[in-house]
Amino acid sequence: MGRRPKWGRQIDGVLLLNKPLGVSSNDALQKAKRLFFANRAGHTGALDPLATGVLPICFGEATKFSQYLLDADKRYRSTFRFGTATETGDSDGDVVSRTDASALTEQAVREAMRAFEGEIEQVPSMYSALKHQGQPLYKLARQGITVEREARPVTIFHYELLAFRPGRHAEADIEVHCSKGTYVRTLAEDLGEALGVGAHVAMLHRSGAGPFVEADAVTLEELQQERGEGPAEVLDHHLLAVDTPAGHLPELVLPEDSCYYLRHGNPVMDNQVYRIGEEGDMVRLFSESGDFLGVGEITDDGRVAPKRLVAGS
Repeated sequence: MGRRPKWGRQIDGVLLLNKPLGVSSNDALQKAKRLFFANRAGHTGALDPLATGVLPICFGEATKFSQYLLDADKRYRSTFRFGTATETGDSDGDVVSRTDASALTEQAVREAMRAFEGEIEQVPSMYSALKHQGQPLYKLARQGITVEREARPVTIFHYELLAFRPGRHAEADIEVHCSKGTYVRTLAEDLGEALGVGAHVAMLHRSGAGPFVEADAVTLEELQQERGEGPAEVLDHHLLAVDTPAGHLPELVLPEDSCYYLRHGNPVMDNQVYRIGEEGDMVRLFSESGDFLGVGEITDDGRVAPKRLVAGS
């Protein structure tokens, strides 16, 4: 019996999607995948259904370099609602406590936020996608199971109060620039606890992921309208280059004879190596004709060893 043909077409690149409210990251991914009629795709850091905003999606060969976007810092705008703590740390969860936050002031919120700037330790939420013995924590939490979670180091580069609305259910609009692995819902919970009134995330929008900003993102609705009844190819102009996730790495152009050996898994020597990095550094590799070959690592003897190459490069 012959092998069943793959669904979809082989396309390679990065789509900068603006995820809508109420849709999981995987649902958004699957909708984008169908619109582009792509046979392989993956997102680069999940957003909760409650959250909106920048969700880079990698197609085809770009999925090999998605880790660089997973590791990138993120930017968010959020609304924290004080006086109510929820099971999940956001407005989708059951209420676990209520406190009158009428006495809370803008100055008190600003002062409490300072303690969460810079390098901090954060205990991940039980409603996160982190895994415990192969099971996502949120699945365990839904079964009523709580497990011990170790605090993890994260960095809050920027944490700003944009607006404050006093009242029994006081609200703060905040902007945060943080390292990978930071949970904004945990920031809200920890701030509410520090202020003695509890808090949860009422709104969350990712405004940036690594080098990407929301102004450059496209919505599913825009993609649907643009494609209409036409072929998927009409959307391909939205795709960024395969090497975009690794765009922060220095570029090394190799002569064709070196490309041959590299494609066969061999480290290659090049006198440019030490001008662009040192041992252990990663570099983007290109042929003289401009083809992206993949990513390599500078070795201790001044060569570049292939680490992850584009198929057919």
